Amino acid sequence: MMDEMTAITQSTDNKFIPMTSFSSGNDGMISHDVYYYTNQIVNVIMIGSRGKPWILVDTGMPTCGAEILKVAQERFGDRKPEYILLTHGHFDHVGGIVHLLQHWDVPVYAHPKEFPYLNGTIAYPEPDASVEGGMLAKIAFIYPNQPINIAPFLKELPMDHKLPGFPDWEWFATPGHSPGHISIFRSSDRVLISGDAVVTVRQDSFYKVLFQIEEVNGPPRYLTTDWNAARESVRTLAKLEPEVLLSGHGGVMKGKKMRKELADLAHRFDEKALPKHGKYI
Repeated sequence: MMDEMTAITQSTDNKFIPMTSFSSGNDGMISHDVYYYTNQIVNVIMIGSRGKPWILVDTGMPTCGAEILKVAQERFGDRKPEYILLTHGHFDHVGGIVHLLQHWDVPVYAHPKEFPYLNGTIAYPEPDASVEGGMLAKIAFIYPNQPINIAPFLKELPMDHKLPGFPDWEWFATPGHSPGHISIFRSSDRVLISGDAVVTVRQDSFYKVLFQIEEVNGPPRYLTTDWNAARESVRTLAKLEPEVLLSGHGGVMKGKKMRKELADLAHRFDEKALPKHGKYI
């Protein structure tokens, strides 16, 4: 395994990104076995109970691997996850993955359309600093977009759409923000983990991110390249009528108000989410 470990790399433009929120370092439970931790501006999710098998969903911001490892060890001790599940491979969702794999040596499941960005083959399209939006869109040129290489650990998600070892969870293809983006849903308690297909904060607004003002929004504008697919993905998620929404960015939203906002976003996507200008419009 040593040869495989030396072959994996973070992106060539991997660097600390000076973005944070007042929720950074906060954590919480949304059910007996779904735990989340906010790393700067992104949520890292752990599914499973103490003393039992668990999985990690996404791996946080660049250079934060040690922080994520510490949080996981405080919760699960020396028990490593069964695997890491990636909703997608943007810099703020894979920032700690090499550090974690060096400690855990576990598989990484992702959609095959995301593999080129995870095996060092191609870079994501450049973030769009010209897109309509707030300050965090205007500085998008600083965000990493080069691929990571974790090829020895990659595994394709099962075709039956069940998560390996956790069959009560189902994955859905929700492209648009990235080609192989996925979201996961558990029908028994209607918990939706949406990644960035929908988020619960206006991610391009510095003020709203800093204070984590909750509202159902479309995917982050500066990294979304296929808005037609993004629109259909929001509609897919709205049809699930979740009870709990835990997204890649923003706080947990629940109940009727959240469902109403999600349904409204699906119905009025072009008005509420589609930027008026940008190079990917």
